[in-house]
Amino acid sequence: MTRLTGRALRVTVFVGEHDTWHHRPLYSEIVHRAHAAALAGASVFRGIEGFGASSVIHTSRLLSLSEDLPVAIVIVDTEERVRAFLPQLDELVTEGLVTLDECEVILPQSRLRSTGGTPTVGRDDTPGTSDTEGKKSP
Repeated sequence: MTRLTGRALRVTVFVGEHDTWHHRPLYSEIVHRAHAAALAGASVFRGIEGFGASSVIHTSRLLSLSEDLPVAIVIVDTEERVRAFLPQLDELVTEGLVTLDECEVILPQSRLRSTGGTPTVGRDDTPGTSDTEGKKSP
């Protein structure tokens, strides 16, 4: 598994939950391609209300019965690796929005304590490394 700390790039893809790629949910295709590209992480968040280029408000409220709620796929990795993944997003996302933001990835305090308070900067792709307590890294 890849651990990432320090400067990173976050890509957020906004699409509709019913958008598809070859009969598969688009958000699922994006996550699986990010995984295949060995990016550090990807998550999908389902919105409860939103609108996009169509200016149609989609909402989860019972009275409106909207079925195409917004979803956001968030992927974080180094700038180089995220930018290398962008051509795949260009192929997949025909309607929607893709944004890029610089961010900083930090370790949780408990993880900092186990590493002596000194986070490593960048990616750690070393399989099977152990932390200072001898536990196998996930």
